[in-house]
Amino acid sequence: MNKKISTSLVASLLIATNLQSSETIKLEEITVTSATKTAQSIKDVTSNIDVITKEEIEERHFTTVTEALNTIPGISFTTNGSLGNASSIYVRGNDSKRTLVLIDGIRYNDITGTSGAPFEHLMIDDIEQIEVVKGAQSGVWGADASAGVINIITKTAKLGTHGDINVEYGSFDTKKYGVNLSHKTDKYYVKGSIHKIDTDGYSSFVAKKDSVDYGKRGDKLGLEDDGYENLTVNLKAGYNIDDSNKIDVSHTMIDADSNFDSSSADAYNTSSIKDNFSTISYENKNDFATTDIYAKRSQFDREYYYPAYGSTSEYDGVVKEYGLKTNIPYLNDSSFLVLGADYKSFEHKNDLNEKYNNKAVFVTNSNKFNNNKTIITESLRFDSYTKFENKTTAKIGIKQYIWKDLNVSANYGTAYNVPTLYNLYSYYGNEDLNPEETKNYDLEVEYQGFSVTYFNTKIKDMIDYDFSTSKYNNIKGTSTLKGYELAYKLNLSEDALLNLNYTHLSAQDNENEDIARRAKRQAGFGVDYYGIDKLHLNVNGSYVGTRYNGANKSGASTGNYTLWNAVVNYKINKTFSTYIKVDNLFNKYYQTVDGYATAERSAYIGLKATF
Repeated sequence: MNKKISTSLVASLLIATNLQSSETIKLEEITVTSATKTAQSIKDVTSNIDVITKEEIEERHFTTVTEALNTIPGISFTTNGSLGNASSIYVRGNDSKRTLVLIDGIRYNDITGTSGAPFEHLMIDDIEQIEVVKGAQSGVWGADASAGVINIITKTAKLGTHGDINVEYGSFDTKKYGVNLSHKTDKYYVKGSIHKIDTDGYSSFVAKKDSVDYGKRGDKLGLEDDGYENLTVNLKAGYNIDDSNKIDVSHTMIDADSNFDSSSADAYNTSSIKDNFSTISYENKNDFATTDIYAKRSQFDREYYYPAYGSTSEYDGVVKEYGLKTNIPYLNDSSFLVLGADYKSFEHKNDLNEKYNNKAVFVTNSNKFNNNKTIITESLRFDSYTKFENKTTAKIGIKQYIWKDLNVSANYGTAYNVPTLYNLYSYYGNEDLNPEETKNYDLEVEYQGFSVTYFNTKIKDMIDYDFSTSKYNNIKGTSTLKGYELAYKLNLSEDALLNLNYTHLSAQDNENEDIARRAKRQAGFGVDYYGIDKLHLNVNGSYVGTRYNGANKSGASTGNYTLWNAVVNYKINKTFSTYIKVDNLFNKYYQTVDGYATAERSAYIGLKATF
């Protein structure tokens, strides 16, 4: 058995859910930054948080971030067809626009659209860790975090010179290439990565459920394939001025081209995006505090061409952020206080040419009592806008370790989401829109690998498209999303790990009618086995229960299916490893959105060299 790999993945999975085993002492404790804007051990976080580690990513060979997120309880997704087509993530029933997504702490939510972060362009390569904080987080992060925060952290340089090269080929003539290189000394580090995926894809448009052709894939219907290309580049560098001062910079570029179909017909529409995310930060550390001063910039540049109409649509947006925060430890480092302020400007160029600004101050306090068995965290934030009324949001959480294997936690928070510039000023926009307001609480119990979480979210004056006025409006009233999550991770033996989760969701609008495209029940499962020398075998899958394409149980039923996947990893030697991955093992036909295709059974083979 490859003991090193087994220990690495099993321990990382257990640590990532606050669990202990005999293997966990072999790994450093996982730290997270998105719960309080400062580094903490995951065991000291009161918020409901899940972490996807690099070991999971590297051993299970996800293609997209969406695939990885779908393994977490409380998260589901829909997609409009082939790779690179529009995808939506639902966190406890809340759609993408209510979740703040960060790449190395830089905003990834597109202010020029209506759907939040464009998950369809987030490939999984070069990611160190994904942190998912569920529940209202505006008290820490401000707007657009009413459902939670997803923080994607790219890989960092390790001491010395390191690198890896990977290639993959598979179904739909899919080709992947990637290179990572880094060099680090005690004084400085540099790191760069470049990853490309190129696929012919498959037709995104297929027959809807009420058609006699339902169940036939695009090639049998004579439909054209919708291809996709994605080039993602990440650069990082840092310099230690002395023991107390350092400077870090990072830049991520995503350049992608795709073909996509409408919801009613096969088409030859094309899209092109070129997004850039940059940051520079200065850190000073002394005996009293650690202070960060930073500047961040998110630039969105996307273009759509519709040959049937001979028309082109362009969307260019920029978010600029400047801020500082100070982390002050006290009471023998058992507690800390985070103080900060930031300024953001949001600008939509092109024909709209509109913008607004935001200023904020925030504070977070965390204390550990009773020999570190009791943890209490409070956050308070004040936001001032040039376009909207001022907002004050708060969050409080408590975690109690009753004994070694049992802990309980509770969180309550208030939050809000502001309209995007497209919501406000486009042809379908409404300048009178107000931010929607959210209240959320959750309760969780964890014991020996098993956890149960109850959550309840209320959204007042939800922003949505109003068909009666053909514009975006605040829908009067309160929508309620509530339910519970079950998760179970068990080290079956020295060689095997079992992973199970289940989510039950009730998502109803202001008229107590079911919200569209939310599954009532969802389950995930996986088994990892390392009992054969140099081999890792994984079988995983998901079940999606009753789900309807339209509101109030209207439209096509797009749920009630189970998918199975499998991965085989083989470590050739210290330098080379290979793998085979099969998705949709039993070739299940299903749709997440009525009229849009999903992939048939598909297989991929890859090779990686590490040095």
